[in-house]
Amino acid sequence: MKFYIATDHAGYAVKEFTKEVVKSLGHEIIDLGPDSADRVDYPDFAKKCANAVIEDRGSFGILICGTGIGISISANKVAGIRAGLCHDAYTASMCRAHNDANILAFGERVVGKGVIESMIEAFCNTEFEGGRHAGRVDKIEDGCVFGSDLG
Repeated sequence: MKFYIATDHAGYAVKEFTKEVVKSLGHEIIDLGPDSADRVDYPDFAKKCANAVIEDRGSFGILICGTGIGISISANKVAGIRAGLCHDAYTASMCRAHNDANILAFGERVVGKGVIESMIEAFCNTEFEGGRHAGRVDKIEDGCVFGSDLG
């Protein structure tokens, strides 16, 4: 598998550890920044990672900020991205199995290194189940679940 990784300043401290975990599992990882813990805006790096995943079909992304919330919201604004905000191996597995997530997002201030390792392993080892989930993912991609028709 090929991964792109990006963080903001609040996710920078675990980026190198995360990259090493991905490499140890035999996968490729490309670092999209930032190159220091200096303050940056997470939407810029979310967009950079999301666009790389879209342009490189079949690749995946990892996004990290303080909580994972802002960076995952930002990434999900890019058509074709399904960034799953995860807190443990179960949520990482389910975002792949049920949502066909192509980006794993998490918060440096929320999870520790052991959890990061288990989430990456779960994300990498889980395939999209398709079936009843495929129609739901199609609705997400079509945007038909959004808008004023929700009641």
